[in-house]
Amino acid sequence: MLRDPSVKYSAFPQVPLTNREWPSRVTTSAPIWLSTDLRDGNQSLIDPMDAEKKTRFFDLLVKSGFKEIEVGFPASGATDFDYIQNLVRSGRIPDDVTPQVLTQSRADLIRTSFDSLAGAKTAIVHVYNAVSPAWRKIVFGMEMDEIKAIAIEGAKQLRDNAARLPQTNWRFEYSPETFSTAELDFSIACCEAVMDILQPTAENPIILNLPATVEAATPNIYADQIEYFGKNLPNRDRAIISLHTHNDRGTGVAAAELGLLAGADRVEGCLFGNGERTGNTCLVTVALNMYTQGVDPELDFSNIDEVIQTVEYCNNLPVHPRHPYGGELVYTAFSGSHQDAIKKGFAARERQNDEKWEVPYLPIDPADLGRSYEAVIRVNSQSGKGGVAWVLEQDKGLKLPKKMQASFSHVVQAVADETSRELGADDIWQAFERTYLASEAKRFQLVDWAETHSGADRIFAGKLTIDGTERSVSGRGNGLMSSVVAALAESGGPLLDIVDYSEHAIGQGSNVQAAAYVECRTADGKSLFGCGLDTDVATASVRAILSAANGAEG
Repeated sequence: MLRDPSVKYSAFPQVPLTNREWPSRVTTSAPIWLSTDLRDGNQSLIDPMDAEKKTRFFDLLVKSGFKEIEVGFPASGATDFDYIQNLVRSGRIPDDVTPQVLTQSRADLIRTSFDSLAGAKTAIVHVYNAVSPAWRKIVFGMEMDEIKAIAIEGAKQLRDNAARLPQTNWRFEYSPETFSTAELDFSIACCEAVMDILQPTAENPIILNLPATVEAATPNIYADQIEYFGKNLPNRDRAIISLHTHNDRGTGVAAAELGLLAGADRVEGCLFGNGERTGNTCLVTVALNMYTQGVDPELDFSNIDEVIQTVEYCNNLPVHPRHPYGGELVYTAFSGSHQDAIKKGFAARERQNDEKWEVPYLPIDPADLGRSYEAVIRVNSQSGKGGVAWVLEQDKGLKLPKKMQASFSHVVQAVADETSRELGADDIWQAFERTYLASEAKRFQLVDWAETHSGADRIFAGKLTIDGTERSVSGRGNGLMSSVVAALAESGGPLLDIVDYSEHAIGQGSNVQAAAYVECRTADGKSLFGCGLDTDVATASVRAILSAANGAEG
């Protein structure tokens, strides 16, 4: 890299826009959406989609709510042409969905593009020609008048071919390609010349697409360009301004969002940002960003995993696990502090009296997109007590007291450090069983028990297996748990004081299990935690105390 990059690269010029309005605006409604997955996205693939994959993708776009879909570049060859013709003739296109095709501003290519859509109820033909200085000088060797003449000739071809095939309701789109790096007034002049030929009206407007063909500046510059264009275009009410942003600088979504604030009406892009180089703007992200602000995007991603599966199959490209909204890990927290905040957020929702979403670290409810909460918190060596407790609650219905969460998290941490991998729910449950629940390896195991009363006292009489031998034990106390503690002490077990106790049902119904949790303190001040599970809550309490007593031997 150069120490002084200014000798090679120049800062992008500012737009001469005074009294800009877009910074104070707010998006309150959905734009018109155009998916370019079947054209722009398809052209970016190592192995372009065949007809089966394009049809499957088309059906997904329709199901997701897209009303305008760019179905291909029919003049590129027989594959796209035949697919588009078959799509039209098959009756697969719903009446409220408009197919679109793209073509360069050349007479033969435009005619072929119209022929591919012949028979459609409504269709859009999109013509473009590059207008920026670099293209004029380097690619074409032309002056401005010659470039504008290409646009004018393209407009005439649109007009004449539409008259040739009057059975279809033809709509027109024009792009001053490379708009983002062209002189604004020249782009306006080209668009005005096209409008003069096609004579759009407010009822039948032309679509003027203003592409960031190569993203060359910050998103605010693109927004300035859009606002300047809209304020200076004659007969603005006869045009739909469309955005086609790329992601060369990593801000394609931001540019589209700010472009909408600047007055645009339509957004073009691909699902999950596929497209040439670094991709087009991600329509899923733009739409769901709106959704999180309380705006209906008029697109349906309520089963986002199905959308991802289809996109990955058709494109043969993975959706990144950190991709906004759709990535496998975007709702997952491994960090202990994040997990604790999320867990508290869900607990707070249970106490809410409204539906307002306010969960730390989660800008959207994963359930709205068809995701479960099971993967919201996952455990590895970076995780804390909140994450461990969340997994146990989601998987087993256990609601560990806070102090017990902290104690058990150290056990899980040791397992994570030892295995050097993520721990699943089964791993955590096995660690919980080893630590707290009775097994043959534990010193104290419950066989049977009964309780009697003697005045104000309660007497625990039970059969325990102690160090592998079954023994009858008894103890007296002012309650069940204190009598169990007494029985243990009289049988050679640890001397315990009960510090805390809690219980809850697991699930609902008449045959649910009860979970009991106890915190005890030994004579030397050591805290011990125990858990008991049983269909009988009293038996669960007895098991919890024995569980704590078993911890004294650790």
